[in-house]
Amino acid sequence: MVNWLRIAIFAALLALVSLVLMPIQVVCLWLDLKPRRYLPRYWHRLACYLLGIKVRVHGMADRRRPLLICANHASWKDILVLSSVADVAFVAKSEVKGWPVFGVLARLQASIFVEREQKRSTGKQVSEIGQRMAAGEIVVLFPEGTTSDGNRLLEIKTSLFGAAASAVPHSPTGLVHVQPVAISYTGIHGMPMGRFNRPIAAWPGDTELVPHLLGILREGAIEVDVDFGEAIDYDRHTNRKEVSRKIEQSIRSMLTDRLRGRA
Repeated sequence: MVNWLRIAIFAALLALVSLVLMPIQVVCLWLDLKPRRYLPRYWHRLACYLLGIKVRVHGMADRRRPLLICANHASWKDILVLSSVADVAFVAKSEVKGWPVFGVLARLQASIFVEREQKRSTGKQVSEIGQRMAAGEIVVLFPEGTTSDGNRLLEIKTSLFGAAASAVPHSPTGLVHVQPVAISYTGIHGMPMGRFNRPIAAWPGDTELVPHLLGILREGAIEVDVDFGEAIDYDRHTNRKEVSRKIEQSIRSMLTDRLRGRA
């Protein structure tokens, strides 16, 4: 009974706040006003609070621009978590645009949708990413290309770092800053989260959204650590594979240390 009451309160409060903020965000997007960048942060902070997700931040987003953040990806909750601590825009696959709820939220956050299978549109999409970063927006990329089980980092796709290269010509300094970020689900009910409980936090494979969301709400006490690593400079002479390797090593190191309690 208590769980269902909590779920009802969560839904009611989030719906109420959404009804207030969404029309404002739509107008800000339409007129390209500055609040469109930071309004989502308040919504995501409330969502994390109502879901019982406690976010601990270590370090901070690099202040230099253009900035591309590369993070590991375990769940849809990664978007809530990152958006609650920084004003960011995400690179998402085009299918997300048509998803219920998440598709609407992604559009309201001005996400950049990419058609991975259509090579002819790649140049235009990469150019949009570059222009958005050059305009001062922090763009987030999940270079694994899919979600993991939260216990490890999957292989990073080097082709996705074309987003950084696309922003170089638009940068006044000729540099783009690529920053690794590790998102680690580390605790539940004040206790360390081991492999057994990790599926509560992660969203791998074909797990259905609604049962997964209800499971999060029933638990109501998940701890996540966000580690910001040292940014790497990317210019027109930079080797994409080398940067990819360094970013992968940095994310894997931060994630492993945090999950093992060594950070």
